[in-house]
Amino acid sequence: MTDWAARIGWVVGLGLFVALVYWLMREGWKWRGTLQGDLPELPTAPDSPGSAQPTVLSMSGRYHGSTTAGQWLDRIVAHGLGTRSRVELTLTDAGLDVVRPGADDFFIPAGALREAVLGKGIAGKVLTEGGLLLVTWEHGGTLIDSGFRSDHAAEHTEWVEAINSMIDKRETEGAR
Repeated sequence: MTDWAARIGWVVGLGLFVALVYWLMREGWKWRGTLQGDLPELPTAPDSPGSAQPTVLSMSGRYHGSTTAGQWLDRIVAHGLGTRSRVELTLTDAGLDVVRPGADDFFIPAGALREAVLGKGIAGKVLTEGGLLLVTWEHGGTLIDSGFRSDHAAEHTEWVEAINSMIDKRETEGAR
């Protein structure tokens, strides 16, 4: 015969344990966001039609998160930067517009862009070498790496070249 009372007790105990672990993970996420509270609000794309810039590149894909630059495991969760989502990226002369359905959109002004490279990992996502587009940018005095993966990974090289040439052009013009 089956001891139903013991079986039900184990199932309830296991359910409570899973709920406790989930709650602790959620509290840890919220605490990390509190610790990163000194990061200012993210800029939004300019919406005035007079300042509309021609599109240099656009792509759809996946946003895998942001980390402190050079620290691929130090995820930034403040202001929704830790939320993975689908993404529509648009690069213009004004900067990089990051549109994320189901998450907060943000804009990286051209002056904040520092570098674009092909990488293989960011917190929570590891791919083959060159499988991730990593964009380094500055926000509120903090250097941030944001990881994107295009639906067509062959586009990554074109994005790296376009972003880095935009940065080089800006630095060359600024040196004059």
